[in-house]
Amino acid sequence: MSKEAKTNALRMLDKLKIDYIPRTYECGEFTDGIEVAKLLGQPCCLTFKTIVTSAKTKKNYVFVLPVDCELDLKKCAREAGEKSLEPVKVKDLTALTGYIRGGVSPIGMKKPFVTFIHQSAQEHEKIFVSGGRLGLQIELSPNDLAKACEGKFADIV
Repeated sequence: MSKEAKTNALRMLDKLKIDYIPRTYECGEFTDGIEVAKLLGQPCCLTFKTIVTSAKTKKNYVFVLPVDCELDLKKCAREAGEKSLEPVKVKDLTALTGYIRGGVSPIGMKKPFVTFIHQSAQEHEKIFVSGGRLGLQIELSPNDLAKACEGKFADIV
């Protein structure tokens, strides 16, 4: 991949010397995660989406889960030690993370946030997460993902 095409996520993985494979797909605009899995020819259980949340304490938390699952916000709040959480509004995503909707990677955000990865990721040798822009996914091991974003595995769905 050429130097100018690298995203913050890819630069972070390079800096940490973590092995990954960039996977590209055709995408002109936002595509949901299930469609991304189809475009990559991968099952939904291997393709993970990233959801950024906020708490009344003004803290933000990141959750990484299979694209065909929904967050259980009560479980997420419990894991984060908060009373409640809600997803960050789409209009606030870029300013907060540096990424756009559909291209939010748990790796290389503007600031590090406490990150939780659904425990099912540990069942697989490799998983896919956003590479930091539309049309780019990163294939890597779940443990390498956890290392790159300082994530913890948890029951969040």
